[in-house]
Amino acid sequence: MLEKFLTKTSFDSQADFIANFKINVPENFNYGYDVVDAWAEKAPEKKAICWTNDQGEHHDFSFADLKKYTDQTAAYFQSLGIEKGDMVMLILKRRYEFWFSIIALHKLGAVVIPATHLLTKKDIVYRAHAAGIKAIVCVGEKEILTHVAQALPEAPSVKQLVSVGPLTPEGFDDFHKGINQASPFVRPARVNTNEDTSLMYFTSGTSGNPKMVIHDFTYPLGHIVTGNYWHNLHPDSLHLTIADTGWGKAVWGKLYGQWIAGATVFVYDHEKFTPADMLGMIQKYRITSLCAPPTIFRFLIREDLTKYDLSSLRYCTIAGEALNPAVFDTFYKLTGIKLMEGFGQTETTLTICTFPWVEPKPGSMGIPNPQYEVDLLRPDGSKAEDGEQGQIVIHTKNKKPIGLFKEYYRDPERTYEAWHDDIYYTGDVAWRDEDGYYWFVGRADDVIKSSGYRIGPFEVESALMTHPAVVECAVTGVPDEIRGQVVKATIVLANDYRDKAGDELVAAIQSHVKQVTAPYKYPRIVEFVDELPKTISGKIRRVEIREKDENSCDL
Repeated sequence: MLEKFLTKTSFDSQADFIANFKINVPENFNYGYDVVDAWAEKAPEKKAICWTNDQGEHHDFSFADLKKYTDQTAAYFQSLGIEKGDMVMLILKRRYEFWFSIIALHKLGAVVIPATHLLTKKDIVYRAHAAGIKAIVCVGEKEILTHVAQALPEAPSVKQLVSVGPLTPEGFDDFHKGINQASPFVRPARVNTNEDTSLMYFTSGTSGNPKMVIHDFTYPLGHIVTGNYWHNLHPDSLHLTIADTGWGKAVWGKLYGQWIAGATVFVYDHEKFTPADMLGMIQKYRITSLCAPPTIFRFLIREDLTKYDLSSLRYCTIAGEALNPAVFDTFYKLTGIKLMEGFGQTETTLTICTFPWVEPKPGSMGIPNPQYEVDLLRPDGSKAEDGEQGQIVIHTKNKKPIGLFKEYYRDPERTYEAWHDDIYYTGDVAWRDEDGYYWFVGRADDVIKSSGYRIGPFEVESALMTHPAVVECAVTGVPDEIRGQVVKATIVLANDYRDKAGDELVAAIQSHVKQVTAPYKYPRIVEFVDELPKTISGKIRRVEIREKDENSCDL
């Protein structure tokens, strides 16, 4: 399948990759027809999905199965009046019906809006109004159904509610009954152009209402690099990305690039993450490739890995937040596998990463994906030198890269703020070393300016996380008359240390940070809390901590 989209598919160095990597974009590309159905024709029995859940159920789906079920789903959606350009929200957790639905909607030229099951009535109403959502397909669980039903009277654009079960209350259509009774699917005469919108994500919103990020139909091709040259997949791979389908990480790791590479996607549908269960899945199903955020790996390395046969696991990638070097070192010591870090946003595909031919530097994001023209800019717009902090940007003067978003839907002001004068500003700050590796510092708004120094929260947080008392932490700047700002650490303590919270532990943590990183970066203020404020996607809301501290100062 890869040969269909690339002139050259194998690379042995970054220089070779930069010089020869080129995506050949078909006219009116549609992932449903050009990848899923193409696999069904080329290798119908090839396994596409290996799905299991924490109730012991198991289903394998070949590409022939996927063509059958996605066609049935597309025909069913047509019977509900869903057509090209319609906005459809999917709240499907890790149910296999997600894959049926997203591919079916691609085949219709509709717009898919993946969403988390954590949405409340208020969240659903906001999204329905903001995007003009026409239909919602959701898991038939009481809490989810209740929130969706409660939102309906205040969401007049929503015309259809569909449940995939187990419950299908009054007012909801039965998904499985619908696809089983659907007429044979007839492909619409004109499905899409490459520029049409196919996918929308509501960003997690660390401040203000979430933005609506829209992508065109070529977006899946941007994930060729994700699947082939970051996850390092091939047709014999069984790949697990730990992510709920409501988040962008799901299409990064459980769909687009993986199937273009010909790999099988492993899905474990579980209610609560348990490290032992996940390790058991890797052992039982002989998973070969794993991608997860650093938080997951932190939990895994706390387990006794000698109890599990992980010999099938060949390759591990990590993204979602900056990687603490201590996690890299411990995982490598326990498994012999180096964690290959990657960086990107909802607005992009993989932007910076550690490729298979690149030696990882623990804590570094890696080097730029040649698909994007990546740079670092100072606040005045000039280029940052090696070793100097700057905002990560993407130049678009020569071309709009495949995988870069179209715009923030219905929000030209926010779009222009982030993307103007042929430069897309990521809002993330990093520095680059002399070898071209990028090192994450923090969000531009999170960087602390103290006594003339620019201090990135991540480096201080990394130092804090190596202290045994610290389970979770957030580093922010607090206004200070003399220094401008001082560093503050808000810390969740490990259970064994909670009764020791006090001045002595504060001093010990401060001393530890001084030894691990530059002494001027140590937190002058330390606060112990039971939990950190987070977005619905689990990202720490440092802005909330800052606002609370600023309000306290005003008082």
